Amino acid sequence: MSRINLTSLRKMKAEQNKIAVLTAYDASFSHVLEQAGIDIILVGDSLGMVIQGQESTLPVSVEDMVYHTRNVVRGSEKAFVIADMPFMSYANPDQAIMNAARLMAEGGAQMVKLEGGAIVVDTVKQLVERGIPVCAHLGLLPQSVHRLGGYRVQGRDDEHAQQLINDAKILQDAGADILVLECVPADLGARVTKAVDIPVIGIGAGNDCDGQVLVLYDMLGITPGKRPRFSHDFLADAGAIPAAIANYVQDVKSGAFPSAEQQY
Repeated sequence: MSRINLTSLRKMKAEQNKIAVLTAYDASFSHVLEQAGIDIILVGDSLGMVIQGQESTLPVSVEDMVYHTRNVVRGSEKAFVIADMPFMSYANPDQAIMNAARLMAEGGAQMVKLEGGAIVVDTVKQLVERGIPVCAHLGLLPQSVHRLGGYRVQGRDDEHAQQLINDAKILQDAGADILVLECVPADLGARVTKAVDIPVIGIGAGNDCDGQVLVLYDMLGITPGKRPRFSHDFLADAGAIPAAIANYVQDVKSGAFPSAEQQY
């Protein structure tokens, strides 16, 4: 069985077929996600919070990401696998190339994801030139949570909204093949999605994005503490984990998720 690839994902955007994405951190959940029809598995540095019990994603290491990515790849055959590059693992292009190569060669990822706008453009270019596919990440940037003053909606005013659109275009021009857009008003999510040709995966970015992603443990309702507004407890509705994940995929594909309650 061949894995989903970037050509398939671009075609899904072009044909307006929604892309269903979830995080996973181990082989067992990876297998369950794939059986439910997930298109992309993101091995997120969110594992720092939901697996390790950290207060943020910042303590996650490259070693952690390689280990968990390898396990996720073992548990799947078809899904496209993206691995997060952890905090300060891409502070300069040389460092980014070395760490991204590890995530792909040792971890088996098909793509790496990094956060930031214009500041990471040169890094994105150099990764792409070396054959490393890149997923960009704009909006709320969890690795910059202390600078942002907490987990807050981004792009509410016209100036910041336009900057975000500009950053999306610059990152696409630099060679990014996918964009994750987190925690922005729904109308801005729609504008960004129309402004670029690459698939835009939203998380709290409205229903008009090309796809949706959630942290697995959030959508199963088992993350300690308050669940983000943009999430939904699919397990409470379904009563079983495989059914909950299948319902999530179905709701993303049909456009039922996110509803107005899960948008800004």
